[in-house]
Amino acid sequence: MENFKNIDTWVFDLDNTLYPRHCDLFSQIDLLMTGYVAELTGLDRVEARKLQKDMYREYGTTLRGLMETRNIDPQAFLDIVHNIDYSELPKNPELGDMLAKLPGRRLIYTNGSVKHATDTLTAMDVDPGLFEGMFDIVASDYEPKPKVGPFNKFLKDHNIRGKTSAMFEDLPRNLEPAKANGMLTVLITPQNSTEYKLEKWEQVELEESYIDGIAKLPNVE
Repeated sequence: MENFKNIDTWVFDLDNTLYPRHCDLFSQIDLLMTGYVAELTGLDRVEARKLQKDMYREYGTTLRGLMETRNIDPQAFLDIVHNIDYSELPKNPELGDMLAKLPGRRLIYTNGSVKHATDTLTAMDVDPGLFEGMFDIVASDYEPKPKVGPFNKFLKDHNIRGKTSAMFEDLPRNLEPAKANGMLTVLITPQNSTEYKLEKWEQVELEESYIDGIAKLPNVE
């Protein structure tokens, strides 16, 4: 905790950061996105999924790719792909207790929506009111992390001082703009288990200049 003694603003990613990755909540969203792309384009699900992943790699999110190439209504897309079953998430009121003890402000910065973040926390028995604000994909003008533009907007909108802030993320690349702004950065990685094995991109060394620390997210049943 010595490294955090000057921190007064705590920034958290949502998915696979505030709950264990092995819950695989995103798989539901992923399937809904594939269905959306298939219906939009007329492609079968195999080709639709390939297109979906191609857009993710090129544009940062499938949503951004569809906005750029198909001029879709982003809010309608979010409403569809976040219509999922949150009951798979473990109850974790202890997380709420821990968050409440952090000195200063708590914020969420997510490529999802505020509704998705709120529904996720509620399902976990964590009070969404613990967070002073949630900067979502809508607030970022649908530009996903780790784009610099929306990150700077996030800092400005919430009056964040990098030197007294910490950010927790499960994707290494999303920590780069945080580190560039002087924030303390922590990469969250899942525990190895029978349910989930670490992927190559998760096996990041502490020597990476934009990562100050690595923490394993405990398995919560």
